[in-house]
Amino acid sequence: MTSSSDVRPVPRTGAGLTLRDAVLGHPDAPVLHGVDLDVAPGEILTVVGPSGCGKSTLLRTLAGLLSPLAGEAAQDTRPLTGPSADRALVFQEDALLPWRTLLANVELPLAVQGVSRAERRAQAGSWLARVGLAEQARQLPHRVSGGQRQRAQLARALAPAPRAVLMDEPFGALDAQTRAGMQDLLVEVLRGTGATVVFVTHDVDEALFLGDRVALLGSGALAALHEVPRPRDRTAHDDPARVALRREVLSSLGT
Repeated sequence: MTSSSDVRPVPRTGAGLTLRDAVLGHPDAPVLHGVDLDVAPGEILTVVGPSGCGKSTLLRTLAGLLSPLAGEAAQDTRPLTGPSADRALVFQEDALLPWRTLLANVELPLAVQGVSRAERRAQAGSWLARVGLAEQARQLPHRVSGGQRQRAQLARALAPAPRAVLMDEPFGALDAQTRAGMQDLLVEVLRGTGATVVFVTHDVDEALFLGDRVALLGSGALAALHEVPRPRDRTAHDDPARVALRREVLSSLGT
């Protein structure tokens, strides 16, 4: 018999996400104009910008929840026509169902996909173990901490093996220590999944730690795209390239 600890995610090719000359927003309130963006398969793209600049709008467009007012939005060169199981969304609010245990919450998207009960339980248990929640699997959400609920939300998003994960300030409500732990965890659990990630944040240091590239939004447009120096190292505060990039991002935010 296969135990939950033996279940591992099957690596998949990440989704390529594209916007071409896109106008984004609602018909009565467009917020971004002329957006050209290519998110490469398997890339972690972080998105920063001042409040109200369109970060969440861009994310919801890539999720298929909003259609471009003009231009194109595509996944792997095919137009986005709505939400898809290929693209998982993770929000600041964990949105766990309060009457279901953490295990049952993680099982839910697998049940929607038609995965058998035994297999989905094994996969959900494996993901909870990967995010450090094996002992809390049978707890209800209100019985665990905010950081643990976010871990469970991450497990739920990744369990069905999406090809893209779209994250809207998922760690914004956490204290600094828990937030740093969640950033490390995200990098660790994404390793080997092949998933593409678009991660919206207000936190410049978070953007530079997580992102392979960082996109700067401002003045109704995609203002800049920058490669982030590697290797990923939280302690590399004195690296000249990182210092220069951090200064430019902060300047774009007006801070």
